[in-house]
Parts: sequence; C-alpha cells; structure tokens
Amino acid sequence: MINLEIPGHDPITVAHVTFDYNGTLAVDGYLVDGLKERLQMLSERMAVYILTADTFGRVREQCSELPVTIEIFSKDNIATKKKAFVKNLGGETTIAIGNGNNDWEMFAESRLSIAIIGKEGCCVKSLLAADIVVNSPLDALDLLLNNDRLVATLRT
Repeated sequence: MINLEIPGHDPITVAHVTFDYNGTLAVDGYLVDGLKERLQMLSERMAVYILTADTFGRVREQCSELPVTIEIFSKDNIATKKKAFVKNLGGETTIAIGNGNNDWEMFAESRLSIAIIGKEGCCVKSLLAADIVVNSPLDALDLLLNNDRLVATLRT
C-alpha cells in the first residue's frame, strides 16, 4: 500500500493497481524489457492485477514468474468488465494503467489513472480520461515506485 500526500488534493491511499496487457505492458504479447523487475518490486507494495483479452495468447507464459493476478476476459464488452473489476476491488484505492479504448471506463472508476502512449499508441478517450500520460510502461512503473514523481506531476 502507498499513501500519497499531494498538495492541493485529499490524501490518497492506494492498495491495488490494474494494468491492461497488450499495448500497455506488452508489445505483440511480449512483456517490455525491464518490466519484470519493476512489477516484482511493485507487488511488494500493493496488489497487482493484469486485465486482458490476451489477444496474442501469451500473458500467462510471460507473467508466470510474477506475483500478479491475471484476469482474462472474453473479447466482448471488455471495457465494462474492466470497469466492474475495478469497482469490485474498490476504485477509490486503485490506480488503473492502460492505453486502449477498453481502458477509459476503468480509468473513470479508479482513484488515479495513467495512460501509456507506446508502440500501439493510445486511444484518445483513454488519453483524455487519464490523470497522467507517459511514454512507456517503464515510466508508469517508475512513477509508482518513486512516489515523489507522482506528487510532482499531480500537485496544484
């Protein structure tokens, strides 16, 4: 769990982080280099969930050694399923991270959201719904592992 004191905001306590997989943590189904170590460190601070339709069928293999919970959804109504998942976790204690059209609803349900503009790009709806936008999943994880970066980005 992390506690954030951001000037101009109420205190934030985060217990969960949800990630989209393809386009967010992975390119063509393969985890971006350098993520495994960061996901391991992050899992020591909060529960980590990967929410995906697993387009390339590689999420379980790629994340087999990581302390994460993987939720694979059928390919219909994924946005609604991700939103419901976050709501059930407790959106007020969740950070959501993604890039696709099926991520903006979970962003709206989460306390904080981070959009990633990676190799797949980013859906404009998700971009506009995000609290923070970064260029890579490494940048997103580094924000969560170095809370002062989050504070610097979000302070008023």
